[in-house]
Amino acid sequence: MGGWTRPSTLSQALAALAERPLVPLAGGTDFYPARVGKPIDDDVLDVTGIAELARISRDGEGWRIPARVTWSDLIAADLPPAFDALKAAAREVGGVQIQNAGTLVGNLCNASPAADGVPPLLALDASVELASLRGTRVLPVSAFVLGNRRTARAPDELVVGVRVPDRPSRSAFLKLGARKYLVISIAMVAANIEAAGDTVRAARVAVGACSAAARRLPELEAALAGAKLADMARIATFAHLAPLSPIDDVRGTAEYRREAALVAVKRVLEALA
Repeated sequence: MGGWTRPSTLSQALAALAERPLVPLAGGTDFYPARVGKPIDDDVLDVTGIAELARISRDGEGWRIPARVTWSDLIAADLPPAFDALKAAAREVGGVQIQNAGTLVGNLCNASPAADGVPPLLALDASVELASLRGTRVLPVSAFVLGNRRTARAPDELVVGVRVPDRPSRSAFLKLGARKYLVISIAMVAANIEAAGDTVRAARVAVGACSAAARRLPELEAALAGAKLADMARIATFAHLAPLSPIDDVRGTAEYRREAALVAVKRVLEALA
């Protein structure tokens, strides 16, 4: 059996990570299923007792979602419309029991290509805050998630939260699976639109489950800027999906995923119009 470290403060957690590699654990909703039928021999850093990682906050730069914030916390939080896509994704993560235990930061660190929280974070232009005894650094979500189950976190670092800039926008999320609930995504889309009247001032659109990591669609975002809200869905084309690299697997073919991604993008943009 592996060792179990339960710090009560962030400084204690960082000191423990500096001594030896540990597996950070909050909700455990990815950790335990990955080890079914196997002995748990990992050395674990249990962060559930660190009070300073528990509450969503806002300051002059924007919002901060710490590492212990669960999906249920997000759903219940009083957040502006920019977070509607993230809240919609939170409602799609497993059942209520999973939402009560699982965390946004854990979902991000697990780095599954089908991680429901990543497209909404990309569309929010969010960043990841990492801390160690060496100091703190902040990376864009796109630079933190490197691929399938790979992140930029160093062994002595702890992801302490997610930072979101305070930008007035409206947002939406759509997930396609083989059934309505308790399902891994075939394709999913999140978008945030900043508008001036009936015109798009800025757009951020991200697609998940269609690449090794969720991807934003920069050419589509550029095409949407300055367009009328009512025209957004018409503007989106297959050419805008160039950053994606869908694969064939048991949930769908690459061709189906690409088709589904474009339909989902159009439907999200229609909803935001």
